[in-house]
Amino acid sequence: MITSGNPIPARKALEVGVVDHVAEGEPTDVGVAFATQVVAEERQAVLVSQRSDKVTGVDPALFETFRKGMEKKAKGFFSPWRCVDAVEAACTLPFAEGLKRERELFQQCMESPQRAAQIHAFFSEREAGKIPGLPADVKPKPIKAAAVLGAGTMGGGIAMNFANAGIPVKILEVSQEALARGLGVIEKNYATSVQRGSMKQEAMDRAMKLISGTQRYEDIGEADIVVEAVFEEMGVKKEVFKKLDQVMKPGAVLASNTSTLDIDEIASATKRPQDVIGTHFFSPANVMKLLENVRGKASSPETIATVMQLGKTLRKVAVLAGNCDGFIGNRMLHGYLREANFLLEEGATPHQVDTALEAFGLAMGPFRMSDLAGLDVGWRIRKGKAHLRPQDERYSPVADRICELGRFGQKTGAGFYKYEGRNALPDPVVEEIILASAKEQGIERRAISDEEIVQRCMYPLVNEGALILEEGIAIRSSDIDITYLFGYGFPVYRGGPMFWAEQIGLDKVLATIREFHKVHGKAWTPAPLLVQCAEAGTGWPKG
Repeated sequence: MITSGNPIPARKALEVGVVDHVAEGEPTDVGVAFATQVVAEERQAVLVSQRSDKVTGVDPALFETFRKGMEKKAKGFFSPWRCVDAVEAACTLPFAEGLKRERELFQQCMESPQRAAQIHAFFSEREAGKIPGLPADVKPKPIKAAAVLGAGTMGGGIAMNFANAGIPVKILEVSQEALARGLGVIEKNYATSVQRGSMKQEAMDRAMKLISGTQRYEDIGEADIVVEAVFEEMGVKKEVFKKLDQVMKPGAVLASNTSTLDIDEIASATKRPQDVIGTHFFSPANVMKLLENVRGKASSPETIATVMQLGKTLRKVAVLAGNCDGFIGNRMLHGYLREANFLLEEGATPHQVDTALEAFGLAMGPFRMSDLAGLDVGWRIRKGKAHLRPQDERYSPVADRICELGRFGQKTGAGFYKYEGRNALPDPVVEEIILASAKEQGIERRAISDEEIVQRCMYPLVNEGALILEEGIAIRSSDIDITYLFGYGFPVYRGGPMFWAEQIGLDKVLATIREFHKVHGKAWTPAPLLVQCAEAGTGWPKG
């Protein structure tokens, strides 16, 4: 209980001795009644100053065993380890000395920058649901039935979210083979949860009954919301939305799971752009907590309110973003991945970059993450936008060349790494691609420190975040933090990239970015808002 911080019900607290009494009724009445009972029974309080007893019968090895058991879950965190120290002190020291030690440990937690970061994360999560400008009387549309287009990894995961929330959902897929395969994967995912003990068989059976499949658009017309999860290509998206416009009932929410594409252009394929909005789920959609909702210029207040409420219904953390290439999360990710790839050509390896950023606190480094998500999606996006890329802009072809070999990550057994099961192993083939790319570009490779890796990959998040904030794509800087905490594995004990930058000092971050600008060119041009806030000695503006 202490190391996790998870609350427990009152009855459980009574059972384990945390509280003395639990009662129902008006608080003052039951409080007075209990106090009267205590007086009548002549119970005696034991003053702290009178206690000198130790806890007996505790095996000292218990504490080391417990520490080993929480290594994975508490990695990088400060306070859980102090909690164990405090309990150990309570069991091994006289009472007064134990209290003194606990106070010392508590003070260490109070002074840790992680305290402020986690408080920031706590309140930012709640703040994200507040949308300025929505009329006070706007009501979300009721979602009693849903539909999902596409039975692939994303579509299946999104459908599971609806079923888990008790909402019937139909999956539309063009071929019976793809539909059957997708439904089979969903059933397998649920069965795995049952085997692990995280889900009961009855819950699985209930969820599976809520999921059905179809190959006909007409069969989904009565759904209150449809989420499109097809290929990330604008032509395909617009064709799908043109069909949805024809079959969906009036007022249905037409949502796209696009991760980068223009919501307004997608909406232009319909006669009801007010009902169109982005609902960007993160992979795996049935696990990841973030829901990045993206409003178009015509998205109605009711549509916005509906998808924000949907986040709560699906037990997600919903953030509202404006419409631009990549929205909040993937727009920022572009600079992060850009620098990670440049670092390979300049002298680092995928393993070194991943290890440095995982030591910083990310759940997974950029190359392991890319391999897990599938390299083909990003490759498809890059090819689709290649004609927009300035010819004088530095570009790393390493990821493209890896994909040209049919290496799309874990699902093909090879990407930036080669895989034995889920174990990522360095691959000489990738090293050869990196060395060849560096040679072609005349880049002299050098030793690169872990500190530089962290700054080169993390500071683009901060700089692009400042642009996003200035442009109004994000409502507030804390929404950017929440996007990265819940969608990209940014360590919660650092509070998110924007808060982390404030803790370092925006002036120091700006100074480093200016140095990178001198060496690496216009991609490192400091954001005006960052310059303004750093030179004024303030934090980010409060939205």
